[in-house]
Amino acid sequence: PRALCRHRLASFAAMKIACIGAGYVGGPTMAMIAAKCPDITVTVVDINEARIAAWNSDTLPIYEPGLDEVVKSARGRNLFFSTDTHKHVGEADIVFVSVNTPTKTSGIGAGKAADLTYWEGAARMIAACSTSSKIIVEKSTVPVKTAEAIGKVLTRNCSDPNVHFEILSNPEFLAEGTAIEDLQNPDRVLIGGQETETGRKAVATLKWVYEHWIPSERVLTANLWSAELAKLTANAFLAQRISSINSISALCETTGADVSQVAHAIGTDSRIGHKFLNASVGFGGSCFQKDILNLCYVCESVGLKEVADYWFSVVSMNDYQKNRFVERVISSMFNTVSKKKIAILGFAFKKDTGDTRETPAIDVCKGLIRDGGKCAIYDPEVKQDQIFRDMSTPKFEWDRPNYNKTESHFLDNVQVCSTPEDAITDAHAICVMTEWDAFKTYDYPALYTKMQKPAFIFDGRNVLDHNKLREIGFIVYALGKPLDPFLQKAY
Repeated sequence: PRALCRHRLASFAAMKIACIGAGYVGGPTMAMIAAKCPDITVTVVDINEARIAAWNSDTLPIYEPGLDEVVKSARGRNLFFSTDTHKHVGEADIVFVSVNTPTKTSGIGAGKAADLTYWEGAARMIAACSTSSKIIVEKSTVPVKTAEAIGKVLTRNCSDPNVHFEILSNPEFLAEGTAIEDLQNPDRVLIGGQETETGRKAVATLKWVYEHWIPSERVLTANLWSAELAKLTANAFLAQRISSINSISALCETTGADVSQVAHAIGTDSRIGHKFLNASVGFGGSCFQKDILNLCYVCESVGLKEVADYWFSVVSMNDYQKNRFVERVISSMFNTVSKKKIAILGFAFKKDTGDTRETPAIDVCKGLIRDGGKCAIYDPEVKQDQIFRDMSTPKFEWDRPNYNKTESHFLDNVQVCSTPEDAITDAHAICVMTEWDAFKTYDYPALYTKMQKPAFIFDGRNVLDHNKLREIGFIVYALGKPLDPFLQKAY
């Protein structure tokens, strides 16, 4: 095996990889490949100059535990970040495409279908600057059969008949907050390719790259269409588990059951397992909702309406859970939050990331504001501009490449605070939106004295010690747990 490995190393000597898109997927993935493959030159390209400048600075554009160390170990050696897309894509042997594939906001399929405008633009650029054959790797989440369409764009837009493009699907299965660990020690890497001689060679080439640090048995291969569909299906299944336990959380509150105990009981069944069974205010992130809507559109497009309806119910349940949380806050506070300050602890969609894409906090804050509430938001990693931008732009716009350049509007009923004390002082209630570990350690007796009375805590992540909070004097709503007598309706 070692002799074979040396032979492969020789055959792929001086390999160059380019990645189009310096975002949450492209940046960390390429950094890991560069760190683990010192014999390969890796360049991440993006037209966003500010983003590339941040990747080349001491303050990276995204927060991810362990990312700084990985980037700095390879940057300047065999990892580079550049805005010269044509040069580096033209020189590359393998081109990863990690561009935005937002949900369409208008036209056919609006609200469900993926908008492949940026993918198509990337393909046209690759074709225009290619003078040698290349392996093109789909890293963005795309609908089934995208490779077929992209292949046509590449072939028809490349002027050199000797240039051959082989398209692979290599979906990412990273979880934000643990992305570096996921990249270092993944459950699996999936590579899909055409079942032809050139397709199999391309798959073997990419497999060799990953086998620098990942055991061969964890690098799975499939046909192109299976790999594309596997990504959508994986996210649909994970989101389905969250919506399933969230639906049970509503039932628990009305019956006096405890959703944590129910989740533990069913999670000990080895056929079910314990992961993704934490009831919460709802799922967020860039993938779950977008991928399910995309899956629904694909199903509808081929006449599978019942299948589409089944998966769409996962998104509907998520929306129901967010609305239910807002209604619980309002009804508990004497059926109005008008002119009341409400402290929002956490704005990221989950802990250990600064990512706010599709975070439940957006819909919860908007729901409270519609009733006249004033939201005082604190998150240890999310910047003020980002919060105002998220609160003032239409749905799905976050997935546009220039979203971070759009105006960030100050909003009358939104205050972004630099400390939790600022957010909580004079508030009528605290809403826990993100499960940051630090929130468990706050001095709640001291915070209680700074709040209006009765002081409410609505724990949308079930991370606090509810019994201790009640002893302090708080009225506590713990999602999916028996209701505090104070919160029970008398009719």
